[in-house]
Parts: sequence; C-alpha cells; structure tokens
Amino acid sequence: MTPVVDAADKTEQALFGLVGDRVVISVDAMGGDRGPAAVVAGLVLALSDNVLIAFVLHGDEAVLNPLVAAQPQLSGRCVVRHAPRAVTMQDKPSQVMRNGTDTSMWSCVDSVKTGEATVAVSCGNTGALMAISMLRLRKLPGVNRPAIACLWPSRNAGGFNVMLDVGADVKAEPEDLLQFAMMGASYARNGLNLPRPRVGLLNVGTEETKGRQELKAAFERMPAVAAVGDFEFVGFVEGGDIPGDRVDVIVTDGFTGNVALKTGEGTAKLISDFMREAFGGSLLSKLGALLALGSLRRLQKRMDPRRVNGGVFLGLNGTVVKSHGSADALGVAAAIKLAFDLAKSGFNERLAARVASAGLAGLDAGEQGEVS
Repeated sequence: MTPVVDAADKTEQALFGLVGDRVVISVDAMGGDRGPAAVVAGLVLALSDNVLIAFVLHGDEAVLNPLVAAQPQLSGRCVVRHAPRAVTMQDKPSQVMRNGTDTSMWSCVDSVKTGEATVAVSCGNTGALMAISMLRLRKLPGVNRPAIACLWPSRNAGGFNVMLDVGADVKAEPEDLLQFAMMGASYARNGLNLPRPRVGLLNVGTEETKGRQELKAAFERMPAVAAVGDFEFVGFVEGGDIPGDRVDVIVTDGFTGNVALKTGEGTAKLISDFMREAFGGSLLSKLGALLALGSLRRLQKRMDPRRVNGGVFLGLNGTVVKSHGSADALGVAAAIKLAFDLAKSGFNERLAARVASAGLAGLDAGEQGEVS
C-alpha cells in the first residue's frame, strides 16, 4: 500500500533532503526583544541573498504560521515547530534547564542535536542559551570550558578580528585561555580564511611581567600550544589592539571580554549620535552633511553593529549562534549569514578535529595535527 503523505510532510521532505545543497538552520523565533515579526523578516532578508538556506522556525505556531504565510519567499523553505513557551531575558539559566523543555529555545537547540538542522540561531537570553546548549549538545572531547566568540570591526585587511570569550563564563584559568586560543585560531582560519592567524592575550600592558597570575601562566605555555594549533602567538596585547591590525584573535576571560564588547557597541552608538547631532545643528552643517552623504553612509555601514551581529558558541558538539537580543531584521539576517557560512565550511567538524589532534585542547605540544 502506498503511504499517505499530507501537505506538511511534503513540505518537510522538500525542506530536508530533496534539495541536496540546502543548509538547514534552526531559528528561535520567540527570544528577541523585537518579537517574532522581526525574526521572520530577518529570514526573508537572508533568503534574498542566499537561495541555499532553509529554516526550522521554533515558537508558538498560532503566532508564527500567519507571519510565515504572509511571506511567499518562505514557501517550501520554512517549517514551523510548535513550542508553547518562550525563555525571557529575566529567566535564570538553572530554571530553564529544569523546566524549559517546551520552550522555543530548547526546541531550537534540539534540532541541531537530532541532526535536523546544522546550526542554531537565537536572539534570546545568553545564559539560558549557553546552559541549554551545554546540556543538549555537550562539550567537545578535550574542551574544559566553551567560549563565545564575536567578530570585531578592525583595521585588518578582512575587516574583522575575533575575540573570545565575550560572556560564556566570567572567569578563565590558564588552561581555558590556552583552549580559547586554539578555538579562536580555528574560527579565524575557517571563518575569515586566515591560514596562520595571529593570536594575542589581552592584558593591561604588553610587558611579560604585567597582569594576573593566570595570564602569566598562559603566556608561558602559549608558544607550545601555538606550535600545535598552527597559529602565531604575538604575546600580550592591550585594549587598543582589539580593533587594530596587530592581531587576528584576542583571547581573554568572559568578564573582560563582555565589558569590552558592550563598551565598544556603546561607543559606536555614541559616535553615531554625536555625528547626527553635529551635522543637524545648523543649515551650514546640514549642507556639509549633504555633500559628504556618500562617505557618511559608508562610515555608517562600516560601524553598524547589526551587520556583524552574532556570537558563536565554541567548544560544543554543534554550532550555536547567539544574536543580539535587540536585533532587528537586518541583525537577524546577519546572524543567519554567519550561521550559513560556518555550516558550509564544516567549521565545527574542523574544530573538533583540531582539538582532538592536539590532545587536551593543545596542552600536549607533542601532538601535531594536519587539519584546518
């Protein structure tokens, strides 16, 4: 007897296998500050630039189905997974781990665990997302502490530096900093196409005698890890090097990294606001702004944090991209683009192979790996 296939099953068949080159991305629709409408609009923007993406969208189907149906571009490219509850920004990670199985965030991460999707994207509560990801995906063998890596606009030829950790955990032991260097170098190699990334250890000065004891201990052991991880260790770097061209990867603990990240974002917005006020202050300044409109737009685009939106959880058995909670459609689309690029490069598989080849995340300098 021929099995009966309903319309929903046909949609899923088309989404998950009949078009071989598609990359399926799992998206938490309910976690952002702007609501699911902004997330769905972000999916549409992402599709306008890339026809090889498909989505599993997680959240309240009564809310999501009309939003998806109103976008013809999503037809045959988006399946809605019903999840009746959402994780709020106020929810504690411990509470979500105990009682969050019916939330959109949990469902989103589970799609990666089951192999239904390659990457998970969420705008939701960072602590809860890391807790769920740790619980459901588990750490890669050899990784002590996962990290969140972000792309930072810089003077380098590629336009960005990688910084980690920017908030997965507030502290880091020397072994953690060594692992962050290994994982950050792999991210830069595969995500930014840098064959031999330059890695620096963030400190209050470049002298070897400065800094906390754990920084000094990591500094002493980093050259051996660099030999295993195939990256160049440039030594200590300072805050001014984060957007500079001296390094490609900046390694720090999650407390310092998160403060630096939020400070950078706030400063970029402050400069943008000051420029808007300055060019709108008088008729003459408005005329000057009009004459410089092209240059100002290029500067605004380069400084726009939405276009580099998305921190990547490194060190897990699966790829998770954390978008800003306040992301609009453009920000969501940027996070999806990052997720797609990582999936197409096979980044997480390469990272796992690199960590495995280096023993305990590069701590055994006697093991040499031949992987990317």
